[in-house]
Amino acid sequence: MESQLTILLPIAAVWLAAGVVADGLPRLHNTRMLRRRTGWLLVLALTGVVLTATVLGGGLFSAGTAPVDRAAAGLTLAAGPALVTTVCSLRRIRRLRAGAGAFASAPATPAPHGLRAAAAHPLVGLPLQVTALATVPALIAAAGTDLGADPGVTGPAITVGALTVLAIGVRHALRHSRFTERAQPDAPRSARTAGPLHV
Repeated sequence: MESQLTILLPIAAVWLAAGVVADGLPRLHNTRMLRRRTGWLLVLALTGVVLTATVLGGGLFSAGTAPVDRAAAGLTLAAGPALVTTVCSLRRIRRLRAGAGAFASAPATPAPHGLRAAAAHPLVGLPLQVTALATVPALIAAAGTDLGADPGVTGPAITVGALTVLAIGVRHALRHSRFTERAQPDAPRSARTAGPLHV
């Protein structure tokens, strides 16, 4: 149990840190800080993907009784969102960092709403936070409590997890749409001045 928990704790900590950093990106008002935090997020997300893939791969090639095998069994729930992070989030984070780097010559420039809208996109933060959430059952099982053993606990736990994921997704979508609306240019006004109506 202790060896399994030792393997899972760093992975859960990395995903949790990545989720916290991603959640704070849209609140940054400075392009320099946005670029720096995006760099941190890229490193954390890559580290989380590599650690998760290493443990899952190690579980495939182990004898079935090693701590890495038990840790891999606990991480199967996190494999899906980690894959979404690899396919979607990492590319968006790299593009966001490049966009913030375009203001390197003027680092004190306020972050435009377009960049903040990109930082608030659900595919940037949601997969990271869902992956961090998906590591919680593995940590609980490694600590000695099996949520799947009691049907009276399993159902509510799944419901709470699904509602939490839904709430996180709705929050990201609302925040992204708010920044997107601010980034839209004002509607052009008619050049013709209003004159008297002639009948």
